[in-house]
Amino acid sequence: MLEKELLPIMDRVCEKLGRDSKAARLFMNCYPNTLSTTTKVCSEDVFVFTGDIHAMWLRDSSAQVRHYLPVAKENPSVADLLVGLSRRQMKCILLDAYANAFNENPDWGCYRADLTTRNSFVYERKYEIDSLCYPIQLASLIYRETGRTDHLDETFLKALLRVLSVFEIEQHHEKSLYHFERMDCPPSDTLPEQGKGNPVAFTGMTWSGFRPSDDACRYGYLIPSNMFASVILKEAAKIVSELFRDSSLSHRLLELSEQIREGIERYGIVEHPEYGKVYAYEVDGLGNYVLMDDANVPSLLSIPYLGYLTGDDPVYQNTRRLILSKVNPYYYEGRVLKGIGSPHTPPDHIWPIALSMQGLTSNDREEVQEVFDLLMASDADTLFMHEGVHKDDPSRFTRPWFAWSNSLFSEFILHYIEICS
Repeated sequence: MLEKELLPIMDRVCEKLGRDSKAARLFMNCYPNTLSTTTKVCSEDVFVFTGDIHAMWLRDSSAQVRHYLPVAKENPSVADLLVGLSRRQMKCILLDAYANAFNENPDWGCYRADLTTRNSFVYERKYEIDSLCYPIQLASLIYRETGRTDHLDETFLKALLRVLSVFEIEQHHEKSLYHFERMDCPPSDTLPEQGKGNPVAFTGMTWSGFRPSDDACRYGYLIPSNMFASVILKEAAKIVSELFRDSSLSHRLLELSEQIREGIERYGIVEHPEYGKVYAYEVDGLGNYVLMDDANVPSLLSIPYLGYLTGDDPVYQNTRRLILSKVNPYYYEGRVLKGIGSPHTPPDHIWPIALSMQGLTSNDREEVQEVFDLLMASDADTLFMHEGVHKDDPSRFTRPWFAWSNSLFSEFILHYIEICS
């Protein structure tokens, strides 16, 4: 029944878009999609699964509900939903801070029986920095947007301390007990070196085994995810100072945030012969780096969205030009679409998530309108967003039910009507 609470904002947006337009019909389908199809209200909290996979990713579940924050500000029922999800996420972090996806119940459901520490609640245990960043960010956004603090309790504080501890441990990954191996799989699904990943040197940044795509990192310092970590640690420090009055913990959070930022700026920027100073996607602190971007968020494209830099920052602008060009091996241009894809999906497939993010990180009216037109052409008349869409033929797409993509598209539409209508 909560879908009814979304009707006022949906009505206002559709009025702006034109009620009979395809954009309005897409928005009417995509905006409530998470609430109507992937959300389960439990006795003590809320479980949000990803869509066609009945497990809750910490990253996806956060991104799936972010576009409801404007409604939650005025509607206690929607705010309750977000608070319930935040409570569940903190419990998950305390169950296993290295896991990326969880079962609703302790039934040992899992993607594969991987060689790593097992837990009956864990669906997959690929360690990704962003899996810890997103829940802290969501908890903060709920507080900032609605004023609610009932989710910022002792469980939140314990989970935050666990996140902080993991980030600090993974600054020195050679001392970490984390390992992950998957048998009989592509290299992107497992970590080399007996599950420890390729060697890295100390940089001040924190190590990640996997990308937001759930693909393995080539080099352990994933720059956009470290940017996200630096931002959320600073925001967490504010919460700790304001609500818990713990200056010691606040200082520790700020100190790690600054260490990570210094590492990014020292090791994460490389000189490109055409684009100048740009951020690499991954580095190892030993001189190796990879220039690319992936559609999944956090990405280099999403740097202003993450809050690490403003969109007019010169190094970000250089980086943006590079990743929206064929220098990025996962940038594709076709007869119908152009944009960023991912090694996680077949070649020549562009992700609507990346298109939505391109629009969300631009205030240029022409670019935002171009992204809007591309998204309108990407759905193959299904009136939903997908994972990857073929650049020449949108009827060739992956994952017909992918709630994160629907949610980020909805967030983009809210931005679009501010810029272009």
